[in-house]
Amino acid sequence: MKKIIVVLMVAVLAMSSVFAQGVEETHTKSKVIAGVVFQEDQFMKTLSKGYSDAAKNRGYEIQLANTTNDQSKESDFINTYAAQKIAGVAISPMNTQVSPAVLSDANDAGLVISICNAAIDAFPYAVASYTADNYSFCHQTGVNAAKYLLEKDANKTYKVGIVQYKTLVPEQSSERIRGFFTALDEAGVKYEIVADQDAWLQDMAVAKTGDMLAANPDIDFIYAANDGGTVGSVMAVENAGLAGKTVVFGTDASEQIVDLLKDPNNILQAVTGQDPYAIGYEAVDALINRIEGIHFEGEGKTNIIPGTPLVRGDNAELDAFIADWQSKM
Repeated sequence: MKKIIVVLMVAVLAMSSVFAQGVEETHTKSKVIAGVVFQEDQFMKTLSKGYSDAAKNRGYEIQLANTTNDQSKESDFINTYAAQKIAGVAISPMNTQVSPAVLSDANDAGLVISICNAAIDAFPYAVASYTADNYSFCHQTGVNAAKYLLEKDANKTYKVGIVQYKTLVPEQSSERIRGFFTALDEAGVKYEIVADQDAWLQDMAVAKTGDMLAANPDIDFIYAANDGGTVGSVMAVENAGLAGKTVVFGTDASEQIVDLLKDPNNILQAVTGQDPYAIGYEAVDALINRIEGIHFEGEGKTNIIPGTPLVRGDNAELDAFIADWQSKM
């Protein structure tokens, strides 16, 4: 009888050990998440820093990934995370046509999803979305551009070049262009669009804007719809020897862009910076709240992170922006 009891106790202890190990493994898996971006630029690097800091502050391990503008990579990453059964992913999706189906399948497989840089409408299964309003923050740049242009010559019809990224993320690019030019229209600025190119990375924008200026040396200003396009356009204007004639209005903000707003070449005039750190941080914080069963403000909604207008000559605001930026990096 004693031998039977001993055997039973050993069996119970063994089962308890296996159960405890299973709980530990489940716990470990529940503390692993991923953060995905689609491009290698300052905006996405800062967004990833927000991902990382939020995960660290909540005691989670995070795997960071960059799809480098490759839709198949995005699908591969998401399918891998679902197969690994990590707890969830915060992602800046490439678009609202292909990305939603892949993410929906992963969500059905148990992967919790949080969205950056897109409205939640196309991703109704997501815990929440955190983004700038592409129309609104580019409209802010347009307001400052209109002020500059009307003060320079209210009667002139300005020749304009556009540098955007409609072949990469068409919805975002279109809303940014619409926001900027609506502000010009509202202010009564007269303009003619003489060139429109897609170039979202710095080197790409240097080349394509250079070609644009070679074909249209009478362009008065360029509007660039993202970080890489803005920096590349400024460099192209300078390379073409058009500083003092052609100016640039841009999108996004970074230390490099603030330096360009302060540069005596007088090319870059105004941008509106998003807050990629806050976007990434809030997306991961929301993700972890859902994983842990915590309800939060903004759950199931598109949450707008306000933009910050930055204008040449407003050095106090430029310095304050950089101080805040550096405190987060």
